[in-house]
Amino acid sequence: MGVSSKIVAPISEEMRGFEAYFKQQIKSEIPLLTVITNYLIRRKGKQMRPMLVFLSARLNGDATEASYTAAALIELLHTATLIHDDVVDETYQRRGFFSINALWRSKIAVLVGDYYLSVGLGCALKNNQIEVLRIVSDAVKEMSEGELLQIEKSRQLNITEEIYYDVVRKKTATLIAACTKSGAYSVNAPQEQVDKMHEFGINLGIAFQIRDDLLDYEKKNLAGKPTGNDLKEKKITLPLIYVLNKADHKKKREILRTIKRHHKNERKIAPIVSMVIEEGGIEYARKKMIEYRDKALEILKTYPESEIRSALEELVYFTTSRKM
Repeated sequence: MGVSSKIVAPISEEMRGFEAYFKQQIKSEIPLLTVITNYLIRRKGKQMRPMLVFLSARLNGDATEASYTAAALIELLHTATLIHDDVVDETYQRRGFFSINALWRSKIAVLVGDYYLSVGLGCALKNNQIEVLRIVSDAVKEMSEGELLQIEKSRQLNITEEIYYDVVRKKTATLIAACTKSGAYSVNAPQEQVDKMHEFGINLGIAFQIRDDLLDYEKKNLAGKPTGNDLKEKKITLPLIYVLNKADHKKKREILRTIKRHHKNERKIAPIVSMVIEEGGIEYARKKMIEYRDKALEILKTYPESEIRSALEELVYFTTSRKM
């Protein structure tokens, strides 16, 4: 399911300009880097983060050079983290394409990720966008904390709903909030509006991650059964947390023991996936996703009706109904 033209049309000029701007930032005289960069550009995703920067900028004013710097810095950072994640997770495909580590080995992938990160930092400094750099640096710090907190809790299998939201806020929502906050900041919006767009991004980011967690229960394997990929990585997400909270002590201990000892065994975890679906875990998570979606929409309603506001509203609905 692609991004609707209603979202892209109002910022089509900015996105065209951004494509040229982005290519210029990552230009290198090293042939290997050029080959890898061209490969990444050809398989780029929806570019949701740059779109959020420009939509947030336009909601609060007219896009500026600072808006392009913010969008480039965040896209470079996001690309770097995805490349590094693929190395850490030993992932060899992303969005149906081979990952960088699959084609060029892990050492090259790590170095390319480092290169993009340094280019992003340089881009912000070269354009004297110190506050944008601070916003994004804070996001990187929180993302790292969120990933480490999730790893720690996955080992202990003692994640609560409160900890889940803490992980999601840090790991996912903070980068989306950096997009919306830096977009508003880049057009010199009043601090109240900048803070409002940050809060919008946090709510959108949490809804986005809950949708991601729901997708794990909707994706099917070759046998037509839910994949349960999160459980295979010992990730306990909101649908399962709800069921664990409902279960008695004995049942809860049995579920957690199965995940701890047999998380790689699809046959063993399949009953847990079925139980989450049957016991209302999906409905509960969807209800929570809609709550955060609606909080994001309420913030948008504080702005006058416009094509840009409608595009952001459409993006919120897209985020919470996407199939991938």
